[in-house]
Amino acid sequence: MHLNFASILFILGCTISTCFSKIFETTDALPLEYDFVVVGGGTAGNVIANRLTENSAVSVLVLEAGGLNENNLNLVVPSFCTRNLLPNSPVDWNYTTTPMPGLNNRSVAYPRGFVLGGSSSINFMLYTRGSSEDWDRYAAITGDPGWSWEHLQSYIRKNERFEQPVDHHNTTGQFDPKVHGFHGINTVSLTGFPWPINERVIQTTAEKPDQFPFNVDMNSGNELGIGYPQWTIKDGARSSSATSYLAPKFLQRHNLQVLLNARVTRLLSRGKSFHGVEFTVRGSTFQVTAKKEVILSAGSINTPQILMLSGIGDSSKLFSLGIQPVHHLPAVGKNLSDHPVLPLSWLVNSTDTLDTAARNATLLAEQLKQWNDTRTGPLVDGVFTHIGWFRLPHNSSIFKEFSDPSAGPNSPHMELIPENGNVRPPTPPTGNFLVLPAVVVSPLSRGEITLNSSDLLGHPIINPNFLDSDFDLFAMKEAVKAARDFISAAAWNGYIISATNNATTDAELEFFIRNSTAAIYHPVGTAAMSPKGASWGVVDPDLRVKGVEGIRVVDASIFPIIPAAHTQAPTYIVAERAADLIKAAWEGQMY
Repeated sequence: MHLNFASILFILGCTISTCFSKIFETTDALPLEYDFVVVGGGTAGNVIANRLTENSAVSVLVLEAGGLNENNLNLVVPSFCTRNLLPNSPVDWNYTTTPMPGLNNRSVAYPRGFVLGGSSSINFMLYTRGSSEDWDRYAAITGDPGWSWEHLQSYIRKNERFEQPVDHHNTTGQFDPKVHGFHGINTVSLTGFPWPINERVIQTTAEKPDQFPFNVDMNSGNELGIGYPQWTIKDGARSSSATSYLAPKFLQRHNLQVLLNARVTRLLSRGKSFHGVEFTVRGSTFQVTAKKEVILSAGSINTPQILMLSGIGDSSKLFSLGIQPVHHLPAVGKNLSDHPVLPLSWLVNSTDTLDTAARNATLLAEQLKQWNDTRTGPLVDGVFTHIGWFRLPHNSSIFKEFSDPSAGPNSPHMELIPENGNVRPPTPPTGNFLVLPAVVVSPLSRGEITLNSSDLLGHPIINPNFLDSDFDLFAMKEAVKAARDFISAAAWNGYIISATNNATTDAELEFFIRNSTAAIYHPVGTAAMSPKGASWGVVDPDLRVKGVEGIRVVDASIFPIIPAAHTQAPTYIVAERAADLIKAAWEGQMY
């Protein structure tokens, strides 16, 4: 018997529905005062809420702008993650960037999670920590050795619960168990469904080991090479901060409460001492007091926006918008950095790709039924088959103009991510594809977040400023060449039919890159860490906002330089350490 797609959606909606008693949609039953108010129930905010409420004497309220992360298959079925890129999604803030000169004045979509779990509920679920040199550089920049790779190992393991993939295949040689945690909160697993191109990818590493070496585990601190992806997936379903750190056993705590649909408009202060939060729920405005701290975990877009709306930023610019300045901190919103990505694709001689089911409703319904019945099959993973990280040759001509922006000799400049099909919307109407997105992971370009007006609920102006630096353009050209070298291996003979783009000259490549590059949605840096007492930056190494009292920032905005990683795992790591920093600050009074 074949169920139609709508019937399966109904069945699954009933299956995954859960009633959480400590998640609210109105303020009626909530007190007006807490020890800590966490702004943003996303990747970092839910970690903070969980860890602080380990002490039953501490009260925490989480204010989440979006709704519940339930009854939406796109947030649960791993392979459906690309659907979260569709326009006008109800679980997305639906941001768009400004036109950028580096992209030939194009604007691009800029998805961010507008739902409990934040972007951990809508992302592509890759778990990559970055290189050890990334973290050691943060320690050097801030003067705080606690941000070094070695010091953070305990926090990595507090977060990570590494589990077997759903197909229980032999994972020997696909990861290094010595570098993983098996008793944390957020589940990480390997790929649980084999695709035919897997063997071709691994064969390529054997054929071209100098250029594309095999890396058994890129989360060991040395990322370079090609390895198997690790996912935040548990039992064939997405593991987000909402499903892990706000699991029912944690939501049973009497001292943890979550309010949905709460749009924070500004932080409340007496002079430079901040003591609460103003927010709206369904058009009505409310205020809540934080007796100890406000933890701003709204993300790299909304965190600087809320700071500026609260009077913290460039005083002259705030004043020009009619906002009363409270503290002059001009770095707020500056230093926006992201990884530019260029989709590269080849037509292939196969129908065993993700494209086929994306265009065949009957086949997709069968796959979805298999997923629902057994949590097995082609829907249990994200859309990537492997991850590869690479460096430019040390004698590249670009280094005559620029110092190496990577964190060190074991850190990459570029990334290639093989995909067995072209399933980003809109799916091509015909054909089957191999896709190799090329990414610049050590970009020099910097953009900014600015206020569009004093409108408390308006979208800010987002300018990642992609490809502003000649270094980034050079690195992207080299990434394109590397992708073409990759599929030139004998492993792909008889499989590759043709490229969808054949730009060859330098001018053709530049035109193609500037007209096709988009965002990979890893914004960081807009509330950057700097040494305590430094005149630059937004937060001190303990993540307190410089020059004011009562606010701490805990999200990806605090990274002074973007890590060579998909930013989900680094954000979890930051949040785990931040929780201990907060506990230490109130030791003797609460902990």
